[in-house]
Amino acid sequence: MRHPNDNGFVERRSAAADAKRQLLAKFASAPKPTDPEMQEKLAAREAVSLAREARRAERDALKAAERERELAQAAALAAAAEADERAEAEARQAEMADRVSRVIADEAARKAERDRRYAARKARQG
Repeated sequence: MRHPNDNGFVERRSAAADAKRQLLAKFASAPKPTDPEMQEKLAAREAVSLAREARRAERDALKAAERERELAQAAALAAAAEADERAEAEARQAEMADRVSRVIADEAARKAERDRRYAARKARQG
């Protein structure tokens, strides 16, 4: 399919050469790295980059401090939970020991009552 304004080969070639020439002229007129304007731009970019790095470092430090605080809080909670668990275990153990001593005391009282009845029966018989 041909373009409506069909340029010839020579016209297309000259248009391409003109475009290339314009591009080279634009590149040649661009400021050089040694120009003061370019030096200012580079210095500004460097300053922005340094400020960005400083903010990133500050943000990382804040995150690390927050993480440390959370770890310390978690450790404190774990220690408190462990202390509560230990206290509950000791309370259960004390309750169990109290229950055992009451059972032993009740058993001793029953034995004493049984012995008394036995002695009373022996005294009546004999």
